[in-house]
Amino acid sequence: MRPRKRLDVVDLVVPLRRYARALTRDPTQADDLVHDALVRALEHQGSLRGGTNLRTWLMTVLHNAFIDGQRRRQVEARYADSLGHLADEAVPPAQDSHVRLAQIREAFGRLPEEQRAALHLVTIEGLAYQEAADVLGIPIGTLMSRLGRARAALRSFENRAPALPAPAPSPPRLRVVQGGGRAEDNP
Repeated sequence: MRPRKRLDVVDLVVPLRRYARALTRDPTQADDLVHDALVRALEHQGSLRGGTNLRTWLMTVLHNAFIDGQRRRQVEARYADSLGHLADEAVPPAQDSHVRLAQIREAFGRLPEEQRAALHLVTIEGLAYQEAADVLGIPIGTLMSRLGRARAALRSFENRAPALPAPAPSPPRLRVVQGGGRAEDNP
């Protein structure tokens, strides 16, 4: 019997939890997803080849566990979006920056899952495009397309977001100009 390799995942639990929260939008379900992914990783650690990036591999396992869970819930319950939004559950603080952050979180949460996952892996987890594409099991071009659409959607949200109240417009000032000459020649 050959000795089993030990997976050293302690340093990767925090990034796994962040990614799981981005996917599930629920802290309790995120913790369950990380647990399921780690159990799968331990069960399949023999398939881990030498030289494989452990972080990328675990993110892939977590992503696949999420997809499997989504499919299972769709078949069992026949409903799609039952997860609550973190921003809707919390009472937004009075400070503008906290309110704005809650709005951005809500906009991020409204992105389609594939765009949200791609954006999270690249911007929050700091994965290279190729690593993120590997985690999601998609070509790098598809990843870049999803990132572009996600960023465009967030920019669109930013353009629609309520800004500070604009000052009331002043009444227009019209000047009657008689035709034919220069404006300064006309009284």
